[in-house]
Amino acid sequence: MPTFRYKAMDVDGRLTRGRIDAINDVDLELRLKRLGLDLVTSSELRGSAGVRGVAVPRKDLINFCFDMEQMTRAGIPLLDGLRDVRDSVENPRFRQVIAAILEDIEGGKMLSQAMAPFPRVFDGVFVSLVRAGEQTGRLTDVFESLWNTLKWQDELAAETKKLLIYPAMVLLVVLGVLLFLLMYLVPQVVGVLQTMRVDLPVQTRMLIAASDFTVKYWWLVLGLPVIATAGVVTAVRSNERLAFVLDRVKLRIPVVGPILQKIILARFASFFALMYQSGITVLDAIRASEGIVGNRVIAEGLRRAWQQINAGDPMSETFQSLGVFPPLVIRMLKVGENTGALDRALLNVNYFYNRDVRDGVDKALKIMGPALTFVLGALMALILFAILTPIYDLIGKLEF
Repeated sequence: MPTFRYKAMDVDGRLTRGRIDAINDVDLELRLKRLGLDLVTSSELRGSAGVRGVAVPRKDLINFCFDMEQMTRAGIPLLDGLRDVRDSVENPRFRQVIAAILEDIEGGKMLSQAMAPFPRVFDGVFVSLVRAGEQTGRLTDVFESLWNTLKWQDELAAETKKLLIYPAMVLLVVLGVLLFLLMYLVPQVVGVLQTMRVDLPVQTRMLIAASDFTVKYWWLVLGLPVIATAGVVTAVRSNERLAFVLDRVKLRIPVVGPILQKIILARFASFFALMYQSGITVLDAIRASEGIVGNRVIAEGLRRAWQQINAGDPMSETFQSLGVFPPLVIRMLKVGENTGALDRALLNVNYFYNRDVRDGVDKALKIMGPALTFVLGALMALILFAILTPIYDLIGKLEF
């Protein structure tokens, strides 16, 4: 459905501007009539769907939340603040999004309503928190909490990338060395061994077979990982059960799995506390958290928790019975229930897990470096052993 920019007049003769979705000009006029507005002029926005589908870097969103928090705290009117933010944003796509939000607010919408059509910029949790801030009069606190949370997420993402990039680079080096040995070094040595006419041991024959296969089908060796990855991604997207199993496997990977679980639970605790502080009910906060944890196993646990709490079960006992959440989360939930400070207890969970994630990443990097070096050395040793064994056997048979 196309989007129209309109100028209309209300019953008091005041002009208003905004955007609205409509099938055509006639439908636009009827929709405005139902809002008590008389259409003056209108124009269809070309490519409006493309604007609504844009995504912006987290850095821009962090700056947006910081600017909005400062402006609302200073008492600057919302429209004036948004205009200043729009004019200062460097990202042209984000500037278009803010301009569209500004026009919708001028047309009579609330800020949360104007943000809702841009889910790739402002997700459901973001919009829900802004809506709660509007209803409770704590919009400044909401933007401050969103700024802190998004900044923490950005730091956490940097730590996660640090954990994954290093082993990936070392793995590429290992594969590159292995391909060099199989495609260049081994064929040259095989030629020497064949001129000696010696009996080759099993490991040497296996190495020669692997080298011949790599030389003959190098395109398959290089393309197979890409094809396998694409196949797994396609299968996961089309099979929900397989995706669930894969998410469970991720949590059980040695070293990486526990860190990933702490990252997920820290994100859950942070957003849950933020929603609870903003006046969102426990049930609504749990339901919203299902979409932000990024793991189907944890999301399924939250779904079952929502059902049990909705049926009247205590929150801490419900989370404990699921068997998904570690003792620290359960203990903090009990403390929060007993003291009435559930948000503070969950922020403590976030603090502890954030610290554990940083320590875990540092330890994992210290372990992975020597481990991958050992793997590379072991592969080199096996290849050299397979190459040198027949040469040593030949030298041993020579008579001087």
